[in-house]
Amino acid sequence: MSFNLAIMLREAAKSAPDKRFLRFATGSMTFAEVDEASGRLATALRGRGLTPGDKVAVRLANVPEFVIAYFGILKAGLAMVPLNPLLKADEIAYHLDDSDSRMLITSAFMADEVAAALNKVEGVAPVAVGAADTGWPGFEELLEADDDRDIWPGAADDTAVLLYTSGTTGRPKGAEVSHFQLYMNCSLAAERFGLDENDVALAALPFFHVYGLSSVLNAAVRHARCISVVPRFDVEAVLSAIERDRITILAGVPTMYHALANADAGAHDTSSLRIASSGGAAIPERVLRAFEQKYGIPILEGYGLSESASTATVNPSADERKVLSIGKPIWGIELRIVDESDHPLPNGPEHIGEIVLRGHNLTKGYYKRPDETARAFRGGWFHTGDLGYQDDEGFVYVVDRKKDLIIRGGLNVYPREVEELLYRHPAIAEAAVIGRPDERLGEEIVAVVSLRNGADVTGDDIVEWTKDRIASYKYPREVRIVAELPKGATGKIVRRLLRET
Repeated sequence: MSFNLAIMLREAAKSAPDKRFLRFATGSMTFAEVDEASGRLATALRGRGLTPGDKVAVRLANVPEFVIAYFGILKAGLAMVPLNPLLKADEIAYHLDDSDSRMLITSAFMADEVAAALNKVEGVAPVAVGAADTGWPGFEELLEADDDRDIWPGAADDTAVLLYTSGTTGRPKGAEVSHFQLYMNCSLAAERFGLDENDVALAALPFFHVYGLSSVLNAAVRHARCISVVPRFDVEAVLSAIERDRITILAGVPTMYHALANADAGAHDTSSLRIASSGGAAIPERVLRAFEQKYGIPILEGYGLSESASTATVNPSADERKVLSIGKPIWGIELRIVDESDHPLPNGPEHIGEIVLRGHNLTKGYYKRPDETARAFRGGWFHTGDLGYQDDEGFVYVVDRKKDLIIRGGLNVYPREVEELLYRHPAIAEAAVIGRPDERLGEEIVAVVSLRNGADVTGDDIVEWTKDRIASYKYPREVRIVAELPKGATGKIVRRLLRET
């Protein structure tokens, strides 16, 4: 079966050519304009000797050129390798080499790190977006080619995007996600939030991350909806975009909702909002309740991974949701909770095991890593590394990452449970719980927290506060107070960095 994901853009441009697709603070682009520009890029890429199956890396923020590059790459039958713009030279070189990329489209204003990376790899042609003088071909030059209107009729199972995982265990590895997998995911996940043609979704999540790419960008194109693009998350920029573009749908991570819940939004009209989704990490109940009370809309929590092309589960609706649950599997996705021998476990919170998945949107495998692919898909199920349980109604609850589990004196301690408690403390803004080696108990519990403005409390005060509110083997014996917790590209708190320090 031939199928190219870029057909979504072509269909949207046919049905609504003059409809605004991308809205920015400085302007907008219609579906027809993006379709034409990406067609010109596809022609240029083919003219530079790239052939179907080749990889093109894209290191850009949320700018129009990212969207044009994405669909141009797909139209040419190539695969995109999205990279975080914050990567340094050694990291860029690693990704280019590991992915076998033949071209890198990058911002001219971040050229120094790229130039250093290109000295470490061979056969990668750079293309610069922006006005700085790099000596590299400019992105605008590529857009001078004719749009031959051709979309490469590849196979539905061809790799569309090579998504590099965060690398929390070992070096990052590329999950191969096909055209069909991305199509199914964005088609099904978006349906949970309604399909109003007048919807405008916030695009503050980075497009280089699967959440922003699939659940925001692809979903908008699939259903011919508009997105309001914010280059990076900033509270004032988001509130201004909500008012200016009459945004109806928010997609975010818990730290974004935490910031919005604590923002002074009184000067902005946010009445257009109707629904929000949260993913990337578990959202604390206090954050969820505070945001919903302030803005008057529900947050539907979901769950997914790069390997699942974004969404795997989501709460059904505002009326049917269960707070703190990640919802139910989307259509066509099977989910099990298994023990360490991969045997299915019964329902109930007393039966915590690993979440495993199978279905239409699971990665083809890790690029050039057959052994790791086989381990991840043992028994025909993808092993997520996340621990959780399922209730009798089919709702799933994530307890923690398998590797984040703390075993103190032979007893399991789930960091998320302790973090939920810490978020109830009136002085704490953000919290993360980790284990540190302990000769007597194996591991000891440490909490790292940041405080609300004006809070006056010590780590010892917080330890004492937790003692009466959680089992004795679970409360943190040490609380470290920091100005800010380390976060990844989407704003997710990175426990790994805390453990390393």
